[in-house]
Amino acid sequence: MKPPYQITHQMLLLIASISERIGAINAALLYKPTTELRKKNRIKTIQSSLEIEGNTLTEEQITALLENKRVVAPQKDILEVQNAIKVYDQLILFNPFKLRDLEKAHTILMNGLIESAGKLRATNVGIVKGSKVEHIAPGGAMVEGLMKDLFKYLKNDKDLLLIKSCVFYYEFEFIHPFIDGNGRMGRLWQTLILMQQYPVFEFLPVESLIKQQQNTYYNKLSESDKKGDSTPFIEFMLGIILDALDEVLQSQNKTLYTEDRILLFKDSIGKGRFSRKDYLLHFKNISAPTASRDLKWATEQKILIKFGEQRLTEYQFLDSH
Repeated sequence: MKPPYQITHQMLLLIASISERIGAINAALLYKPTTELRKKNRIKTIQSSLEIEGNTLTEEQITALLENKRVVAPQKDILEVQNAIKVYDQLILFNPFKLRDLEKAHTILMNGLIESAGKLRATNVGIVKGSKVEHIAPGGAMVEGLMKDLFKYLKNDKDLLLIKSCVFYYEFEFIHPFIDGNGRMGRLWQTLILMQQYPVFEFLPVESLIKQQQNTYYNKLSESDKKGDSTPFIEFMLGIILDALDEVLQSQNKTLYTEDRILLFKDSIGKGRFSRKDYLLHFKNISAPTASRDLKWATEQKILIKFGEQRLTEYQFLDSH
């Protein structure tokens, strides 16, 4: 059964804008940020997703944990972060269209935090906000069937992946398939779904924008619950995705310096040999003398090794950088 929602004029406008931004990101080769930026965005994602759930760790503390440094914080909060780091590191190994993989990811995410990590709930639950019950989830006996239906929809429905990722996220939160960890798991899985078509989403910190609009996020979940379909939530999430893509484009409006260009190129070219011409093809807006200066600087810094002379010159990145 297809989950209930309408394709609205607002959604079509947002999807057109999102497609435009993704086109611009791909054209500017921004879909694979530098290693340093990827690390920063991953930390931002983990910090934001867990803060929504009440975790107290800052981006600095998460960075310290990544570097195996000691952090003074509640043990539960540290464990939540360590688990999140593990699951995001393995993200590309999961198949977003398999319920089994979702359960595996939940096992890692909630390991040591709840006894039933990775197991769909069989009991009944309600979600309490403050002193009132915000949402009564479907009964425990229905959970497995509902999740199988949701994965069938995700795999087989002909709607755009952008829309299906938002529908999946809403329905996942509505079903509330696990005893705990549903919020962070829903956000993780939407990222995984979107990555299948758009590599930029692997390191796009959508979660930090959700955190900034946390009240609206909960209001849209609640509005969709009352309406009996996910339309308001889909519109909200598409707006968040558009804002996140705009941030990527704005971050690149700043001037790229020699080191920025060299690091970006390293991520693109990998370990193969290349010429100055290859470098110029990658950065179409720089002159030949600028390219020569960049490559000379990187060679002096022992980032690159140089082979041959003049027209036959080739370069290769050294492993230690």
